[in-house]
Amino acid sequence: PFVYIVAILTTESYVQKSRDGLNADRCADIVTSEGLGLHREAEKQFRSALTHQEFVDTYLYLAKVYQRLDQPITALNVFKQGLDHFPAEVTLLTGIARIHEEMNNMISATEYYKEVLKQDNTHVEAIACIGSNNFYTDQPEIALRFYRRLLQMGVFNCQLYNNLGLCCVYAQQYDMTLSSFERALALVSSDEEQADIWYNLGHVAVGIGDLTLTYQCFKLALAFNNNHGEAYNNLAMLELRKGRIEQAKAFLQTAASLSPHMYEPHFNFAMLSDKVGDLQSSYMAAQKSEDAFPEHVDTQQILKNLRQHFATL
Repeated sequence: PFVYIVAILTTESYVQKSRDGLNADRCADIVTSEGLGLHREAEKQFRSALTHQEFVDTYLYLAKVYQRLDQPITALNVFKQGLDHFPAEVTLLTGIARIHEEMNNMISATEYYKEVLKQDNTHVEAIACIGSNNFYTDQPEIALRFYRRLLQMGVFNCQLYNNLGLCCVYAQQYDMTLSSFERALALVSSDEEQADIWYNLGHVAVGIGDLTLTYQCFKLALAFNNNHGEAYNNLAMLELRKGRIEQAKAFLQTAASLSPHMYEPHFNFAMLSDKVGDLQSSYMAAQKSEDAFPEHVDTQQILKNLRQHFATL
């Protein structure tokens, strides 16, 4: 998986306690209300604070309340109201971009992150997220430029070198690939990060045709994170190449249970079951694959073939 440089769901950790329209008692009341889960009470307090005096912080907290209430559209409206009073405010633009990203509207999110960079060209989160979006839209060369910019700014962590390594692989700049992953491994702070890096190295090994190294990388990924669904899926395909059908089926079932949102384990299980003659299991797995990825052509084809076969029985 392509790991973000920074956490997208960051929240403000401070409160301006004493300003003209918002005194310390009112502020404490607001924080207490939201901290206890009294979101509607917090909403009233923030609205009241805005009638006394408008501050950027108040808009940020009010939008966060609506996000906690699972009302992203209302939160967007709050941010936009804040922009009417504080044009081009970076924190408000960033908040809008985050919500669009959570709603999987990457085009709008990228546009707002670009607006953030126009106001603050050293904004780490905006640079990282635009780089990530470029990677996923098959532009690794452009993504590489953004991540190199972060290096120039002094950002130095595991996620950055991991992303640099992936960009180098897909941009065919192999001279920097392994050195980037080596630095990433030297900077890991958790087993999950270690697992992701070994998983990515497994894909590098696939690219050079070394299936033995690929197998070892995916096994190492599972050694550090036993809930890594992608690694189970890929190991299953390697086991299938070796003719170990039962082991492959077990890995695919594990991957499907750990990552039900992925279509790959379901599709691979459907193909495997079809080959061994278990048509009922193949059909059920193909349906799950279709639910996860309705536009997947190969899934549609196997479902079509199975339905035609069942119709002739």
